[in-house]
Amino acid sequence: MNYEELLAAKGDGRLNKTQLPIGTYYRMQVDGKWRGFVDIRPELNESVVFVESLKTECERHRTLVNHHQLHYTEVEEQGEVRRLEVEQGVYMSIAQLIEENPAVVVQKGFVDNVLEGLVDVTEYLHSQGIKHVCYSPDTVFVRKGDNSVMLLSHGSFYFAMNNQQELYGDDAYYVAPEVLQHGTIDERCDVYSIGRFMESLFEHASMPAEYKHAMKRATSETPEDRYARPSELLKAVQKRRGTFKTLLMLAAAFIVALLCVGLYFDMVPETEQVEFVKPAPRQAIDDIYDDGFDPAEMGIINADSLSEEDQVSMREYEAKAEAIFRKKYEAEANRILDKIYNKESMSNSEKVFLSQSKSVIEELVQRQQELGEEAGLSQQRSEQIANEINDRLTTQKNQALGGTNTRGIQR
Repeated sequence: MNYEELLAAKGDGRLNKTQLPIGTYYRMQVDGKWRGFVDIRPELNESVVFVESLKTECERHRTLVNHHQLHYTEVEEQGEVRRLEVEQGVYMSIAQLIEENPAVVVQKGFVDNVLEGLVDVTEYLHSQGIKHVCYSPDTVFVRKGDNSVMLLSHGSFYFAMNNQQELYGDDAYYVAPEVLQHGTIDERCDVYSIGRFMESLFEHASMPAEYKHAMKRATSETPEDRYARPSELLKAVQKRRGTFKTLLMLAAAFIVALLCVGLYFDMVPETEQVEFVKPAPRQAIDDIYDDGFDPAEMGIINADSLSEEDQVSMREYEAKAEAIFRKKYEAEANRILDKIYNKESMSNSEKVFLSQSKSVIEELVQRQQELGEEAGLSQQRSEQIANEINDRLTTQKNQALGGTNTRGIQR
């Protein structure tokens, strides 16, 4: 029984359970193959409005052509759609991905790719007159392997239902206030929900300045204060990041210029009179700033300037990453060290033992570097933890072999 089968056995044969507004998504084996399903909530099928809305969505989704759109087929029982069978592939919610690998949030390009994927599929849906409405860690999926963003069911099909708060349940936090009040539903409600979703990604990490400023406007309670379209939200993030890079380049150029001037005066002690020409007026660069721009927001944040709450969150995140590294590396180190710490190897001459140890050390170092990068640890910290584990395992294996052996690996 493999790991997935073991998990499935504990969960009634179902993996990756995720609660959506219309039902429960899960994966299970059918005829020896893993397939994805969505069981429709039974109480919703008692509503005539919901049944008609679900039929409308099933008909429309067949015409949607976007690589971020999950497709499915309806499974009917007694003339009603009771289940949706999702297209082939391994998919999980963002919430499950972060729970399994919290370090994924700080991996290079992950957050940017998630936002770009959401904007791409949302702009396409808007062109088709569809609004997703609820972007939450449970309703936004990723494809295993490349972590490409995927969406399944869309909320605007169910806007005719009277109680929107009851429909979205715990995910109502990610839904725009005007939708919950059954007011209007337009592009701005998706901008709000995307903003809330992006904030959730940084729950245990510090949000970059360009995201913080953009998400603050995106999640405004008043629709008119938000960005008009998701693409404008993405452009705001990219523009602010570009401005930050420009400021860094200007600062670097200024420092280089100061060094050159200082070097010049140092090498030429005597100067002669030079007639200076008044420089041309410098063009104003105010147009590179957004309204209300605070340069301090885009500075490099010193850890001492973080709030106590942020420092606690950062320590918790680092501790969790170290725990993941310890668990994975100890298993790998135990397997690798068994190659030389056995009765057969110990009976060899010291020259042969040292020759075998060299390849073992190289393999240990390689796995330490790979697992350290995967967990988001620094080279120094991962090496320190690896040395502790290697020393402990070496001592244990020596004792298990009789305790008289004095040989050990030298890193």
